[in-house]
Amino acid sequence: MNRIDAAFARLQAEGKRAFIPYIAAGVPGPDETVDLALLLAERGADVLELGYPFSDPMADGVVNQAAATRALENGVTDAAYFDMMRRIRAKSDIPLVVFSYLNPIARLGLRAFAEKAKAAGADGFLLVDMPVEEADEMLAICKELDLRFIFLAAPTTTPDRLAKILEQGSGFLYYISRTGITGEQSSFQQGFEEKLGAIKKASKIPVVVGFGVSTPEQVRAVCDLCDGAVVGSALVRRTLEDKPWASMRSELDALATALIAPAKEARA
Repeated sequence: MNRIDAAFARLQAEGKRAFIPYIAAGVPGPDETVDLALLLAERGADVLELGYPFSDPMADGVVNQAAATRALENGVTDAAYFDMMRRIRAKSDIPLVVFSYLNPIARLGLRAFAEKAKAAGADGFLLVDMPVEEADEMLAICKELDLRFIFLAAPTTTPDRLAKILEQGSGFLYYISRTGITGEQSSFQQGFEEKLGAIKKASKIPVVVGFGVSTPEQVRAVCDLCDGAVVGSALVRRTLEDKPWASMRSELDALATALIAPAKEARA
């Protein structure tokens, strides 16, 4: 069984929800990325989204944009990215999702990138700017390689597009809590609960929520409504700070522990 599917099956059996962190590969450095990924897995993260840097991440806010720039400055190439993934996989069975924009993947070639990712230990892809209408080739490749392809759905997604996303997607559905870009927010968009409830009812795969989820209270609120929460900017912001890794790691450990706890509360 694909590790993503296995993780959600386990969580469902335990009555718990998924905690899915996003981190930027190569920030603050490759060794630190591997260490942070393993730390998150040890603290109870269920799936890890490993961000591949792109020079024009238009769906991201200032934090993730800065992280992408830093990663490129640090020399994160295909080879460096896959090396970090292999090193994580060598020490952990946490499901790994390639989180990227289409351009860097297409540059190497969809099949070539997917095959290298699979060999490095990847379990799925989330390509932010690949619409379901143009995903047939990538969907076929992922099916052949037993990789899951995760789509985004937004409050503005039309019923027809949502139906196709739910039909074609696998692993889990990533529901964006609000329109706009990534980043920490103090509240969810108006109508969020109603729209999420309708999507959850219609979906045959797990539904998780991200974009703006940044506090334990928000993780708990999301996990009361769906199958899990994605947290990115709140973690990534701290990897950009100018301080020794030991100090940064300690702060990330405390934050991750606090964020993960609400997802592990037993629910009916």
